[in-house]
Amino acid sequence: MYLLTIDVGNTHIKMNLLSTEDEKIAGFRLTTKTPRTSDEFGLAIREFLSANYLTKEDIKDVVISSVVPKVMYSLNSSIVKYLNKEPIIVGPGIKTGISIRTDNPKEVGADRIVDCAAAFYTYHRSCIIVDFGTATTFDYVSGEGVFQYTVIAPGLETSASALTSQTAKLPEVEIRKPESILVKNTIAGMQAGVVYGYIGLVEYIIRRMKKELNDRDALVIATGGLGRVIAEETDEINIYDPDLAGKGMQIIYERNKGAQV
Repeated sequence: MYLLTIDVGNTHIKMNLLSTEDEKIAGFRLTTKTPRTSDEFGLAIREFLSANYLTKEDIKDVVISSVVPKVMYSLNSSIVKYLNKEPIIVGPGIKTGISIRTDNPKEVGADRIVDCAAAFYTYHRSCIIVDFGTATTFDYVSGEGVFQYTVIAPGLETSASALTSQTAKLPEVEIRKPESILVKNTIAGMQAGVVYGYIGLVEYIIRRMKKELNDRDALVIATGGLGRVIAEETDEINIYDPDLAGKGMQIIYERNKGAQV
């Protein structure tokens, strides 16, 4: 039997199949901004399962983490209609094992809660989780499992898009790091500014957080689609884990069901 985790972000909807050994079997992505009916979601999920030689009978449960409320009605309806399951939705009333002590806990997105749960219960120590999405979030979870501090910056793609959309003559460019910051043309100059500049942003925020937290040994974990681009270029990031959210959803599932998948 398998657990289907669905991480609904502002840019992508990421689905993972997890086995009884806590291993990722397969992953699948949809764009979030494309409107879909419950049937369209259901057919996409069915095709995903079929591509991995599975049927709805192979799915034990479904867990959803979402920061996009407007897709939830259709997505939830598709799970009920096509998988005959009531999904577990990360939110109020769900046991996460993470104590949220921010000024307004209700405004903390489900994506950040599942990331913190995955980091804390995997490594059992204080962590800074850097999630590279539409926005880049830097969340600190203490060695006692307390989520209290956060920093939010424009995402890498968001920054690049702002550069081109707010200027008349600068073209859209691929997000790629030139071999040197010293370049001789506009496109490479934009790439250098965006990527090298973003590396500097990430390194400074991490170092500043560690200093003010007085926690120099906090483990820094990067996740998110563009996290690999930055993680490979700095020693401030210890681990890159693109499947952190899926692992967090499985941990939360186990805490609520009291059983392994």
